Amino acid sequence: MKLSFLNLLLVFGILNTSAQTIDYNTKAGYVAKGYDVVAYFNNEAIKGQDTFQTTYDDVKFKFSSEANLNTFKNNPQKYIPQYGGYCAYAVAVDSKKVDINPKTFEIRDGKLYLFYNSWFNNTLTSWKKNNVKGLQEKADQHWEVIKIE
Repeated sequence: MKLSFLNLLLVFGILNTSAQTIDYNTKAGYVAKGYDVVAYFNNEAIKGQDTFQTTYDDVKFKFSSEANLNTFKNNPQKYIPQYGGYCAYAVAVDSKKVDINPKTFEIRDGKLYLFYNSWFNNTLTSWKKNNVKGLQEKADQHWEVIKIE
């Protein structure tokens, strides 16, 4: 009887885990508001073109070139923005999902972070002025709680 109950719990846990998805910021219909997530890694914020797009994890991505589209397809996990493409600073400080300005970004430790930037509030500046490693840790912890809300 105990074994059956444990097996049931294990199966439920696996089903429950596989049913979870990340809430991506797709307010403009695409992750990163349609900006090319591969181009960010060349320190460029470039709007993607309708010609070069794909779907990954049930969300759409645009790219500025076929080469960037193919680069993404070869290793999508490398290029997906942290925290589903929401403002990294807001996730860290307020545990909230806040929209971004796709031109305000940082590549740090091989990962893409996007930020809110409007009305004299550039959260990338705030991010850099504070303990970035501490903010990353807080954002990672908060994201685990809010990523599927």
